[in-house]
Amino acid sequence: MKFIHLSDLHLGKRVNGFSMLEDQTYILKKILQIIDEEHPDAVVIAGDVYDKSVPSAEAVTLLDDFLWRLAKRNLPVLLIAGNHDSAERLAFGGRLLSASGVHISPVYDGSVSCVTLEDRYGPVHFWLLPFVKPAHVRAFLEEAEASSVETYTDAVRTAIAQADIDFSQRNVLLCHQFVTGAGRSDSEEVSVGGTDNVDGSVFDGFDYVALGHLHGPQNVGSERIRYCGTPLKYSFSEKDHIKSVSVVTLEEKGSLDVRTVPLVPLRDLREVKGSYDEVVYGANQETTGRSDYMHVILTDEEDVPDALQKLRIVYPNLMKLDYDNTRTRTSATFEEGAARENKSAIELLDAFYEKQNGAPLNEAQRDYSLALLEKIKEELA
Repeated sequence: MKFIHLSDLHLGKRVNGFSMLEDQTYILKKILQIIDEEHPDAVVIAGDVYDKSVPSAEAVTLLDDFLWRLAKRNLPVLLIAGNHDSAERLAFGGRLLSASGVHISPVYDGSVSCVTLEDRYGPVHFWLLPFVKPAHVRAFLEEAEASSVETYTDAVRTAIAQADIDFSQRNVLLCHQFVTGAGRSDSEEVSVGGTDNVDGSVFDGFDYVALGHLHGPQNVGSERIRYCGTPLKYSFSEKDHIKSVSVVTLEEKGSLDVRTVPLVPLRDLREVKGSYDEVVYGANQETTGRSDYMHVILTDEEDVPDALQKLRIVYPNLMKLDYDNTRTRTSATFEEGAARENKSAIELLDAFYEKQNGAPLNEAQRDYSLALLEKIKEELA
């Protein structure tokens, strides 16, 4: 059984204000070319198909076209919802689509849907587990059982246990979670204190776990548990990533082969550092790839007037401009130190929470935090 492992398409995404739809259209065509060359038995997409729970019309059209082209190839597609997707919207029409070989995970209802495909070694069971939180799983348990589901590890382990899987046969799990020990990128959502961590031991027994959620391609512990990564770079923290699709081959029970096929984008994400003259005229001048998405870091001690507009003459897709010089380094150190010294504990907590989650504490969270800080203060007194 050979299948292509994809995830985190993030259709409709904007990076630093730039729409990625043209780049996504291009890379999906490249993926189709790889599929035609590899002749897989299936394609699995492990969540975050869209970038937003209410995707744009253009993003919906792009996914519709991609799935239609896969269905035309009589190729089974197995797809789950990620944390960026609306599971309800993604699952709409799922039963109708399954007749065309496109199998979309339904909204989690206490069970995990399964699609079984056959090869010369027998059945391979593909289990479609959408992104779940502990509350999602507790909602379908009796009160006594629900009380034991406190963490994301508990949630995933319980959901898998409810599936009653025969591990003497070959089983593949599609899952969209953060597995402890994997490396993150700046473009991913981060939970405070790593509360969304899932221990890899919950996947014991599976022949392959097709993970989504993290943007860097990587194995977690072994090639049996793998993130394939995004097909495109979605932040400058990913500038050194080599994007690819994962090609997975299962033969008899216990036999697994995983390899990657690189993806070459329409435009790369790159970073250039140097003085204004070096970036525009000198050693760092780029004579090729000028249409790439760029982050320019200027080292000039004085700000260059209208630098952004001037640099966009050379690099029309300049996304980001920063300075790295004595002023910025001193300013950053001073401002951070002063900010810490002049802020109360709740203000520091609020700033940390907003940095991690993109939004400040709400009123209930703030009240709870204040009460907890007061309790800690009393205990230390």
